[in-house]
Amino acid sequence: MDFQVIIIGGGIVGLATGLKIKQRNPNIKVAILEKEAEVAKHQTGNNSGVIHSGLYYKPGSLKAKNCIEGYHELVRFCEEENIPFELTGKVVVATRKEQIPLLNSLLERGLQNGLKGTRSITLDELKHFEPYCAGVAAIHVPQTGIVDYKLVTEKYAEKFQMLGGQVFLGHEVIKVETQNTASIIHTGKGSFSTNLLINCAGLYSDKVAKMSSKEALDVKIIPFRGEYYKIKKEREYLVKNLIYPVPDPNFPFLGVHFTRMMKGGIEAGPNAVLAFKREGYKKSQVNFSELAETLSWPGFQKVASKYWKTGMGELFRSFSKKAFTDALKELIPDIQESDLIEGGAGVRAQACDRTGGLLDDFCIREDQNAIHVLNAPSPAATSSLSIGGTVCEWALKRF
Repeated sequence: MDFQVIIIGGGIVGLATGLKIKQRNPNIKVAILEKEAEVAKHQTGNNSGVIHSGLYYKPGSLKAKNCIEGYHELVRFCEEENIPFELTGKVVVATRKEQIPLLNSLLERGLQNGLKGTRSITLDELKHFEPYCAGVAAIHVPQTGIVDYKLVTEKYAEKFQMLGGQVFLGHEVIKVETQNTASIIHTGKGSFSTNLLINCAGLYSDKVAKMSSKEALDVKIIPFRGEYYKIKKEREYLVKNLIYPVPDPNFPFLGVHFTRMMKGGIEAGPNAVLAFKREGYKKSQVNFSELAETLSWPGFQKVASKYWKTGMGELFRSFSKKAFTDALKELIPDIQESDLIEGGAGVRAQACDRTGGLLDDFCIREDQNAIHVLNAPSPAATSSLSIGGTVCEWALKRF
């Protein structure tokens, strides 16, 4: 089958990109190929459901720009399509005095990113927002919210198809051939021809890029599993909305935190441990070929040598419920090991360059026949319509 644009990946970024293209130019023939039997199966369907505000991201970066623009677009979309969401606000809490300068830097960054109303709060105010939370300093971010991103993605898919777009489920891409100005995409169920391939393959974005590009790729996706606990029902009163720690500025993860979920319940976590399989949601899931690729990547070896202490701490929490609980106690001293029941897990596609850099910003690249979204971790779900708009602009310049 022939299409002008084919998007590989039926997650929230792929669907948002397809929707944006069809909204801008309904005459362009667009298809989305998804290897699973449903959309939003992986990163999109296994995240914490937080609507991020843009607090953490360097002003002027793609993350900051797309998160802030995407936040407003997402909220409007949910309002227009009657998708349940709440702007709950969140607190970010310093639990030790040495974290206060970092907390103040976060506040300054948030204000530079236009987060009006974000402010330092007193410890009495912290108790108002989160009565069981403890700390030495805190800020409040009113823009943060919660939503079910799987519902959002399903609505993107519905509207995309209403505009004439086609979604092919169960079509895993196994080979891409480049023929002058066209790409032939082979799946287990058939072949497709396209003028432009858009790679939104998430955990396999680097592999799709290698299939379709003659240029050497200097990044590899390293999968990190984030494991959650849930707070048992009778102890959910310990958390009103969202409670976050001050993150380590050198590590691209936010640390264990508390999140009220749109579908109900409170999640506690996640940690961040190396996954032994790109879609390895359980400790027992191992793909030796993928693990060998990760361990042999020069960039990962440098990351491991740099962050081995942090990594060992995360791994210890993965196997020790007590250690996980102790980390949570820094924010809520009353939390007990018995309050936690096993929750789910997600796997984050974290791009790592050859020199050992864990890419902090979104990374989108293009070549003659393709546009590759190579790094789109959190806050990609919040930013999805904005990222989709950016990729759409790049795509439409070719037609």
